[in-house]
Amino acid sequence: MSGFAGIIAAGARRVRGHADRLLSGIPPARAHRRAVVGGVQVAANHPVFIMGHLSLYPARVLRMAGLDPAPVAVPPEWETLFKAGAPCVDDARGDTYPPIDRLVDAYRHGYDHAIAAIEPLPDQHLQASNPDEGYRTHFPLVGNALLVLLCSHPAMHLGQLSTWRRCEGLPPA
Repeated sequence: MSGFAGIIAAGARRVRGHADRLLSGIPPARAHRRAVVGGVQVAANHPVFIMGHLSLYPARVLRMAGLDPAPVAVPPEWETLFKAGAPCVDDARGDTYPPIDRLVDAYRHGYDHAIAAIEPLPDQHLQASNPDEGYRTHFPLVGNALLVLLCSHPAMHLGQLSTWRRCEGLPPA
């Protein structure tokens, strides 16, 4: 394990494992639906949207790290469906979004690949200026972006997934 990249990878693996626990037991027929509590639909992200949104980020991580994003590329139409600010739609007919299994596979593959790819990076690589101008405002260094996009960003969205589970009457992870 290298210096800071190894520390980021260890945290990212922990978050990735938590995702598997949260995804366990989600009925595919409900995964694309907003939660309902007391007969009222909760205007919050559902599992399909969360997994689709997170599946966009491994390629961004690799690009920022100067690595090839092709192995974790997702279909281009997913960008429109799941980009930051895109609305999460209650998909009652199940025809707006890809199936949950496909999104979970993309999430798992993408994060596993990105984590393994960044782990050997030397500290000086992480201290380089973030090449993505849009992200540079908030994350000036490559290491800043990798830490946030591999750890805190997915953890925040997994908190949404945990809440969805509880609203749906599923047990805690």
